[in-house]
Amino acid sequence: MTRFLSALTDAVLPRSCLGCQRPDVAVCATCWAAVAQPRAFRPDPCPPGLPPTFVAGEYDGVLRTAVLAAKERGRSDLLPLLAAALTGAVANVAPGAGAVLLVPVPSTPAAVRRRGGDHMRALARRTALELQHAGRPAAVVPALRLVRTPLDSAGLTAAERARNLDGVFAADVDVARLAAGARLVLVDDVVTTGTTLTQAARALRACGVRVSAAAVAGTARWHRDRLSR
Repeated sequence: MTRFLSALTDAVLPRSCLGCQRPDVAVCATCWAAVAQPRAFRPDPCPPGLPPTFVAGEYDGVLRTAVLAAKERGRSDLLPLLAAALTGAVANVAPGAGAVLLVPVPSTPAAVRRRGGDHMRALARRTALELQHAGRPAAVVPALRLVRTPLDSAGLTAAERARNLDGVFAADVDVARLAAGARLVLVDDVVTTGTTLTQAARALRACGVRVSAAAVAGTARWHRDRLSR
C-alpha cells in the first residue's frame, strides 16, 4: 500500500529533475552526464570468483536517488535512463558486436511482492531493447532462482554476506545451451561487496558457462585508486 501511495503521489505531482529540480524532466542531461560514467568495479577485499564487472557509475547522488525511486517507488519513467546506463556497463564488460544474454539477479519473493514486481527483470528487458536498438542482438534469460531466502544483507560485513549468500542461487541447467555463441552477462542494480554477483556467477559456472557482470551502480566502498582499473 505504501508503494502504491508513493506511485500515486508521483503520478499526480509535477516532475522535476532528481538532481537540480529543473521542472518537467525526471533527470536533466547535465545531472545525468555527471553520474553515468561506466567504469570497472573491483571491491576491496574482492571475493574469490567475482566475474569481470563494470558499473555505470557510483551509487551516490542522482544515480542513487534514481535507483531507489525506480526500485522502491515504482518510478517506471526512470527505467529508460537506468537502462541506458546499464547498457553502457554491459557494452564495456562484453565488448564487440556478438549476441548478449542478460541474466538478472533474482529478488526474493517478499521483495517482489512489496515492490509490485521484479524491477531487475523489467530493467534487464529495457536494457536488452537498448542493445537491440544499437544493432546488437540481446535477450533476457531469467536463468537464476533462489533455493532459499537469505537474510537482509543491510549492516552485514563482507564475511557475513558471504556466509548468508553461500549456495543461495541455482541455475537453469539449459543455460549452457542457450548461451552457446553468446556473451552471458549477469545484471544487477547495485553492487557493494560483490558477494551476490560472485554467488550468482558460481551457480552459472556450474552449468559450464562463462560469466561477466554489469550493474547500474557500485557503492563507494571500493578504493578510489581502483576506479580506472
